[in-house]
Amino acid sequence: MANATSEEQAPGIAAVFNRVAMGYDRQALRFFPYSADKMVARLKPKPGEKVLDVATGTGAVALAAAQAVGAGGRVVGIDIAEAMLAEAEKKIRKFGINNIDLHTMDASALDFRSGYFDSVTCAYALFFLPDMQAGLNEWKRVLKPGGNIIFTSFGPAAFRPMLDLFMARLALHDVVTDPAAGARLNDPAQCRQLLAAAGLTDVEVVTEQLGYHLKDATEWWEIVYNAGLRGMLDKLAPHSRDVFQREHLQEVGELVTESGLWLNVETLFSVGRKPSV
Repeated sequence: MANATSEEQAPGIAAVFNRVAMGYDRQALRFFPYSADKMVARLKPKPGEKVLDVATGTGAVALAAAQAVGAGGRVVGIDIAEAMLAEAEKKIRKFGINNIDLHTMDASALDFRSGYFDSVTCAYALFFLPDMQAGLNEWKRVLKPGGNIIFTSFGPAAFRPMLDLFMARLALHDVVTDPAAGARLNDPAQCRQLLAAAGLTDVEVVTEQLGYHLKDATEWWEIVYNAGLRGMLDKLAPHSRDVFQREHLQEVGELVTESGLWLNVETLFSVGRKPSV
């Protein structure tokens, strides 16, 4: 996976997120809008500015940024999963928003001229790019001098211990996974290095806990089934999936307390600025 080209990896990633699009905005996954609001608060886009939201998904960051830049500004959301963009479009129409444009586009090959955007955002998606450095370099290209790039990624404690149980259970079902995949961008030092290598300055990486209590193990399954983990779950044969679900939810259920099931959403917010000169 680490050596896959963008053309090789993108169809698989797009297929997974096309499958989960309808459930991506479920209440159990509310860390997405939580983090979106925090991203835009850190970015502080000004009225009238242009923002590019890479891997916009169902538009959580784009919607928050659109409010910040106002009627005179513009937000462009791109994604490789057309079903995700369709869900984002539904919300745009529902709320009567007229300053967001959506496009199907590869995050590593942008169809925009250099120096066009005032800022670039990317929520929990840079780690899907086979060449993260090339992606950041491309985002910097379309950024105006003095503009900022901000991206989020999951910290090492995110979704644990449920994630450890999930991966161990997959192994028992003979599903082969990349042990390094979950560690991409969970180290602040790596995030700083990527931003600095792209020629960005004023680099800052801040860790925040965005976690909350789920009601029970079934809400954890909603996260598994309606987000990126679905890609690994779908490696199971259909007749094995029900067995896996029953076994996994039984062990996760043992973690539930009187307060519910704690969902750790340790998140890294990484920011860098394109030099003005």
